[in-house]
Amino acid sequence: MKYFKHETAIIDEPASIDEGTKIWHFSHISKNAMIGKNVVIGQNVFIGEGVVIGNGCKIQNNVSIYEGVILEDHVFAGPSVVFTNVKNPRSEIVRKNEYLKTLVRRGATLGANCTIICGVTIGAYAFIAAGAVVSKDVPFYSLMVGVPAKQVGWMSEYGEKLDLPLTGNAKTICKNTNQKYQLKQNQVTLIY
Repeated sequence: MKYFKHETAIIDEPASIDEGTKIWHFSHISKNAMIGKNVVIGQNVFIGEGVVIGNGCKIQNNVSIYEGVILEDHVFAGPSVVFTNVKNPRSEIVRKNEYLKTLVRRGATLGANCTIICGVTIGAYAFIAAGAVVSKDVPFYSLMVGVPAKQVGWMSEYGEKLDLPLTGNAKTICKNTNQKYQLKQNQVTLIY
């Protein structure tokens, strides 16, 4: 076996799980899930049918990732992060044909207990604060807080808050890596 599975974890076949991945206590991987290399899946995690998890992701305890969600490489999902799959759920109404795609781009961080409403895209290296509720697309490198989530700053790939205004044109350097970032037309890019 090229990955580690705790004896209490359940994996429905067929599922694709790549080498170096660790699946811990009481987690459940549904059929047709695709999990990349060196992923860490904490305790009591549910991965739904057809979910795609990229390489190097870390999914903390008590997270449910439902059908329609894609996590690109190196996404961090903190404890008890909540994903949804339909906008207007009702117990009496079956809405499986209304599942919306949710995309979390490379390197994004989802803080503990935040909620990601289905149908949004979280930009690469965005940082969603603990407890935030994201209901709209999030730009690359954004720092989002609150209910509903609003942007309060920009984050580096290293995970440091950047000294940039929310809008306008400016440049700054990540103090930990010396990488250069540019804010232009309300978007941040890494310019090295």
